[in-house]
Amino acid sequence: LCVALLLVAAVFFVPSTSTHAQSIERLEQDIRSVLDSVTGDFAVAVRNVDDTKEALLMNEHQMFHAASTMKTPVMIELYRQAHDGRFDLDDSIRVKNEFRSIVDGSRYSLTPEDDSYQELYDHIGEKRSIRTLMGEMITASSNLATNILVETVGAERTTRTMRRYGADSIHVRRGVEDMKAYRRGLNNETSAHDLLVIFERLARGTAVSEAASEEMIQILKEQEYNDMIPARLPDSVEVAHKTGWITGLHHDSGIVFVPGGPTYVVVLLSQNLEDEDAGVTAFARISRLVFDYMTQ
Repeated sequence: LCVALLLVAAVFFVPSTSTHAQSIERLEQDIRSVLDSVTGDFAVAVRNVDDTKEALLMNEHQMFHAASTMKTPVMIELYRQAHDGRFDLDDSIRVKNEFRSIVDGSRYSLTPEDDSYQELYDHIGEKRSIRTLMGEMITASSNLATNILVETVGAERTTRTMRRYGADSIHVRRGVEDMKAYRRGLNNETSAHDLLVIFERLARGTAVSEAASEEMIQILKEQEYNDMIPARLPDSVEVAHKTGWITGLHHDSGIVFVPGGPTYVVVLLSQNLEDEDAGVTAFARISRLVFDYMTQ
């Protein structure tokens, strides 16, 4: 009887594993089918935080212009330096709109019309807390706040921290709208793999500290731009994420918290989009496909 039970268990176990593999393959096929309908270059990275073997990686090491996804590493570096005692997040710094190009040190400024958060320009010359600027950088994707904070922590220091975290190719080189640097190809860059690594650390509470990770997740949950990862998910699902976009490029990266279910990280990167709206819609569809797979 015992032998018979073991045989039954063995016969049952093999199809279960096979079915799981087929399910992952089917998810990848469905994602590719969505992406085949859009002209552009794409990368997708997904991993279950509680079961790291449950993952899907597509073009995960391809490099992309980071756009505003670089603001997540800057936030992490702010918390790291605050943790090390360089400053307090509630310290105030002056709002300014004059920055120096990494190419030759020449001065440049940002324009409200090219910024997703224009209100901060009304406060130039005033003091604002680092914590407030950081919130505006993440939730409203303020470029002005970003440049002020990049100067505060240093782009090179931010990149070094990412290397220590295992993000081997992400590169924070500069603030936003440094056009001399842009024309020379000196851009902030990332891969889907590296953003996956960073958000996994946040999800596990190992980005700076457990308390700091939780605070950063709460900030990311307040994201105002929700047309990709969260767009087609149930209202009960929380998403802590950071978007990024410039002409021809749309990204989204974050952690999905399913009530009573799995927590997983998803990274969606695109560039060379001929139809940006179609790219955004495709990523919303892919996010739902991933959710359906994770919760099946």
